[in-house]
Amino acid sequence: MTMDIRDLRIIDVDAHITEPADLWTRNAPAAYADRVPKVVEIDGALQWVVDGVPIGRAMGSSVIRRDGEKVPGFGFITWGADDIAVGAYDMTARLDVLDELGIWAQVLYPNTAGFGAQRFGEIADPELRRLCATLYNDAMVEIQEDSGGRLIPMALMPWWDLDASIAEVERAAANGLRGVNMCSDPHLRGVPDLGERAWDPFWAACAEHHMPVNFHIGASDTSMTWFGTSPWPSQDDERKLAIGSAMMYLSNARILANLVFSGVLERFPTVKFVSVESGIGWIPFFLESLDYQLHESAPSVVDTLSMLPSEYFRRQLYGCFWFENNALQPAIDALGASQILFETDYPHPTCLYPDPLPRVEEAITGIDDTTVRMLLQDNAAALYKVPLPATIG
Repeated sequence: MTMDIRDLRIIDVDAHITEPADLWTRNAPAAYADRVPKVVEIDGALQWVVDGVPIGRAMGSSVIRRDGEKVPGFGFITWGADDIAVGAYDMTARLDVLDELGIWAQVLYPNTAGFGAQRFGEIADPELRRLCATLYNDAMVEIQEDSGGRLIPMALMPWWDLDASIAEVERAAANGLRGVNMCSDPHLRGVPDLGERAWDPFWAACAEHHMPVNFHIGASDTSMTWFGTSPWPSQDDERKLAIGSAMMYLSNARILANLVFSGVLERFPTVKFVSVESGIGWIPFFLESLDYQLHESAPSVVDTLSMLPSEYFRRQLYGCFWFENNALQPAIDALGASQILFETDYPHPTCLYPDPLPRVEEAITGIDDTTVRMLLQDNAAALYKVPLPATIG
């Protein structure tokens, strides 16, 4: 590598917004103003409440304190908005953070709804449930526009309703959002699973509107259960956080396998899918195992798929790296440089803060300039339709 990566417009494809307390209430229809998500104090603790029902603690969801210090460990779980960096919830301040870190643009994911909006699936009233998704998406459109396109939120899908999901893909695209954030297990709420043909009109809408489909780790009750049950009960909270976090990366393997073997990738060859915050080092082994199992365990499926699982990945799927050093070059060799994206996970545990670029420089040592530019800038710019100002170098 001969370039200075600070001359690139680096795109971070996974960061989170700590939703402000008024995100849903400020634009809610009058009849729903007191029913949409809001923050209420219950037994001395602030909780997010929907229609009078608590759905989770109103925590800061940041390991970065107000003074900018990153604090490892489990202590952040008790922090509120007053304890955390302003850039976690104020998106004007977030732009200042990006400038400080040397990041040009950032893809945003939620906290309150669950990483795949799975918490909204518990709401009984169908119209209220739909409003929870659409009001969030409307607020994300404002954020994207106010940031000049540097903050790129993914649209939440009302995955509990097929027709509503198709309509929301179209509405989000018309409003300028660049991709969708999908729950991985809608069948847990009585909806067909994502491999069933009932979802084909949804995938077709994503193809028509060029909306990549993003599966963030923890995007369903199943993967969050995986996080919680992976550690042995005798482990303390810090050990549980470490083990559960690492294991949750691997939970996205089941999504890759199901997309391939269900035929979704075969039927919709232009739809792009992203495995978000799951790392990349495990993917080459897992794809090799799927290639092997296709013939060993599912010979009747061979004739229904025109490609090997690993070939589908190189055509339509992406993985994201942030802390990995040793795994990066082998993953490039196995997956292709065009299928790898860069993330920081700001401001969550394991995020690359406060020095993401020096950390990345360690990982890319020995990698050529063209590949580096693809990993840090060009792949994400093409996938999420991010206009790039003139770059240097």
